[in-house]
Amino acid sequence: MIRKTVSNVQEALKGVNDGMTFMLGGFGLCGIPENAIAHLVTLGVKNITCISNNAGVDDFGLGLLLQKRQIKKMISSYVGENDEFERQMLSGELDVELTPQGTLAEKCRAAQSGFPAFFTPAGYGTEVAEGKETREFNGKMYVLEEAYKADFSFVKAWKGDEAGNLIFKGTARNFNPCMCGAAKITVAEVEELVPAGELNPNEIHVPGIFVQRIFQGKNYEKRIEQRTTRKKN
Repeated sequence: MIRKTVSNVQEALKGVNDGMTFMLGGFGLCGIPENAIAHLVTLGVKNITCISNNAGVDDFGLGLLLQKRQIKKMISSYVGENDEFERQMLSGELDVELTPQGTLAEKCRAAQSGFPAFFTPAGYGTEVAEGKETREFNGKMYVLEEAYKADFSFVKAWKGDEAGNLIFKGTARNFNPCMCGAAKITVAEVEELVPAGELNPNEIHVPGIFVQRIFQGKNYEKRIEQRTTRKKN
């Protein structure tokens, strides 16, 4: 059995350098690779491009990298609740490529599957389609979108084993699965790391073939971006 386990986040992020492109799983603050993001801040890498649904909030998640001006370009589908993201985008300090959410997911999935590009109707006739090839299929116009190219993919799972097999929990199973195997190196951080063979094969969401490095994370805050409650009856 091939073991993908590394001892800590420092070992997991070996090879990370300035100017690289990173995919980061999660949706808002749900299912984000907290340990990997924190270590990217510590490393001080700069001029990086981040592919993620959004940039979290000002003082957590990718917002921490924005605070340190480490991100040169954000490829995302939503500005979200991050005031600093909005400020940097409007001031021209940050290059932002806004992408329809489904297209963003499919561009990750195409890279994961080895497809160089695909056609989608999303964005036709808008700024999204400017400079891109368009083609008609069955009377409907489509836009050619190329798969993403990334150096590292950082994902967060609930459970994983030494072979890199992953199980996601609830809504944390968002952009994480389609980013596995979509970069040159996929790093998975998990809440619980078990020996190979302990996971039920029928419950595995992503097989270990898509993961190069896996480690057990720690000190997860799991912040809630927008908490909604109701009065007790």
